Amino acid sequence: MRVLLLSAYEAASHKRWRTGLVQQLGDWDWTVLSLPPRFFSWRIRGNPMTWAFLERETLEQDYDLLVATSMTDVATLRGLVPKLSQLPTVVYFHENQFVYPVREEVNREVLHFCMHNLYNGLAADRLLFNSHYNRSSFLEGARDLLRRLPDHVPKGLVELLSSKSEVVPVPLEDFFWDKVQQRPVLKEEHPLTLLWNHRWEYDKAPERFFQALQKLHNAGVAFQVHVVGQQFRKQPPCFAEARKSLSEHIVSWGFLPEVEDYYKVLMSSDVAVSAALHEFQGLALLEAAVLGCIPLAPNRLAYQDWVPQDYLYPSFPEQADAEVDALFQQLLKLSQQLPEVRGRQPAPLGSFAWSQMREVYRSVLEDVAKER
Repeated sequence: MRVLLLSAYEAASHKRWRTGLVQQLGDWDWTVLSLPPRFFSWRIRGNPMTWAFLERETLEQDYDLLVATSMTDVATLRGLVPKLSQLPTVVYFHENQFVYPVREEVNREVLHFCMHNLYNGLAADRLLFNSHYNRSSFLEGARDLLRRLPDHVPKGLVELLSSKSEVVPVPLEDFFWDKVQQRPVLKEEHPLTLLWNHRWEYDKAPERFFQALQKLHNAGVAFQVHVVGQQFRKQPPCFAEARKSLSEHIVSWGFLPEVEDYYKVLMSSDVAVSAALHEFQGLALLEAAVLGCIPLAPNRLAYQDWVPQDYLYPSFPEQADAEVDALFQQLLKLSQQLPEVRGRQPAPLGSFAWSQMREVYRSVLEDVAKER
């Protein structure tokens, strides 16, 4: 089968999904176009113009299927390149703009980004989402938007979107399940070791994590912490503050360029923590959980899809102090149960492996290709 794959804003997780898909279905003939993850507003609105006039020859080849990320403006691209309108089309949603956090000054753009998602959904033959939370928030967001539009709004659009949508997560590479066998056994006298491995951005609520650690410190609890993950030039000031106030507990700090060093940190940690206010699947926490960490997360977002109930702490997104205390209480409890923490079996997450998901993707994409 000949497949055209378009990734219009290829952030790290998008690239990982795209390369994995092409590798796992390597018997298909793939043509890939991607654009770098910068200049977000321009990239989202401009990708159909970029490709229609710079890559027209590629777009007008003969294909059996079009697969595009939701950052791709499929509806506009089909208008500019009419031949694409004849292709069965799958749109993959790594996220949706209806619940994506934005700053006040760009609120006027939010409607445009949401309409972009809505038109993509209407233009595609199948919508794939990486979590139930992503799918449900997309459908609810579309329903709310359509309800607020002033007039001439067709009925049944949300039902149409729902009928052609399903959840197919981004898989992890199989080697994660091999690596967990290499996980060292930490001795009981070794202090509780915590991990933060998310993007250093506001939507991950790092200040809540650090405030919970400060409460642990004030309570005299022995612990260590690895603070790793993707960094940017601008980052919340709580990172610099925590590096000073929690210095005696810090083992690792900052992005680890060598991936094997990153995996070693994950395998030497007891608990991977999230306090995120925005998460559509949670690959960073999922990686840590597969490598043997307890995944500790607020009881919301995509975490409800796969984090065991025992490790979902009470969610208070609008009450930071209450949530910090809930996280602190969970960490305090775990620090008092180290033998049980280190003797437990990792969460059963084998269904997220590419070896398990490969044929799911194949079946879904083949079905769409046959629908027309």
